Amino acid sequence: MKHRISHDLGLELARKATARALESYKDQFPEAEPEGRWLSADRAQVAFTVAGKRLKGQVDVAKERIDIELDVPLLFRPFQKQAMAVIEEEIEAWLTKARKGELE
Repeated sequence: MKHRISHDLGLELARKATARALESYKDQFPEAEPEGRWLSADRAQVAFTVAGKRLKGQVDVAKERIDIELDVPLLFRPFQKQAMAVIEEEIEAWLTKARKGELE
């Protein structure tokens, strides 16, 4: 499943906000064993555990959008929207902090 978050921050600030959001998952959801590994300046590979199953995906940061894609097994598709909502909420919170100059 792909999901797009639009933003007006420009590429560099969006990268910083996204990186901070991915880092914050480790503190907020340790039981999900979240991992984020940057493959390039604009693409991160992510993974977390839900109900004993490891879900993987990627996050791509662009000038006016952040694209999130999760590989969700058929059994977990009923929870797909919930997972995306949690991810989007955290990224949106960090985008808001970036807009207010609160990233540092």
